[in-house]
Amino acid sequence: MSDTTPPVPNSEEDIEDAFDTASTRLDREADAILMRDEMRSLGVRPLRRALREDAGLVGDWGRERARRLRGAVEEEPVRASVYALGLGVIIGLLMAR
Repeated sequence: MSDTTPPVPNSEEDIEDAFDTASTRLDREADAILMRDEMRSLGVRPLRRALREDAGLVGDWGRERARRLRGAVEEEPVRASVYALGLGVIIGLLMAR
């Protein structure tokens, strides 16, 4: 395994930290793009605000889904394992095509 490979998230907190890091990086990149194009367009400020709000909503949605998934797996681990196995088989069959 190389040193440049990012660590695999193991817990909900790790997933949130990875999301926050990616979100921060994407935020900076979006700001750089918008700043560069700011001189060309007049509607930049509302667009930047809308992007930040949408990014926040996506983050909240992802955290809620991760929380619900974790709860479902903790309540019925065998069922979740069978679903994961079935999904893996389906993906394997599709990749073998």
